[in-house]
Amino acid sequence: MSSGEEHHIPVGIDELLERVRAGLVRVGPQEAYEAAASGALLVDIRYAALRERDGVIPGALVVERNELEWRLDPQGTHRVAEATGHDVRIVVLCNEGYASSLAAASLHRLGLHRATDLTGGFQAWRAAGLPVTEARGGA
Repeated sequence: MSSGEEHHIPVGIDELLERVRAGLVRVGPQEAYEAAASGALLVDIRYAALRERDGVIPGALVVERNELEWRLDPQGTHRVAEATGHDVRIVVLCNEGYASSLAAASLHRLGLHRATDLTGGFQAWRAAGLPVTEARGGA
């Protein structure tokens, strides 16, 4: 093996997650709630079956993980109306707070430097007694 190849040693998902989270200022449920009340964009990346099973957070933007970068890139042609610039504060949430960390890091690479994620995800939000509504009722 040449010395150049040694720099590309595979990283396991646990180590990758640790590295990614070191670059985020993650928020807990109450802080996420307060951030949303102050204009931050809560982005729910859970898949439909979980939203239907557990409900949704009122006011959260639902963007499936595979569409996230396209929808939130302020320069993208497929962006949502809320993707107004690179300074938007974004709090990504998944079910338990793992995929959301990777998603927030991906948004950082697009220049969305205020993106972060919700520690513990939707489950922590719900456990904290914060607002949840049924997905079927016009989420």
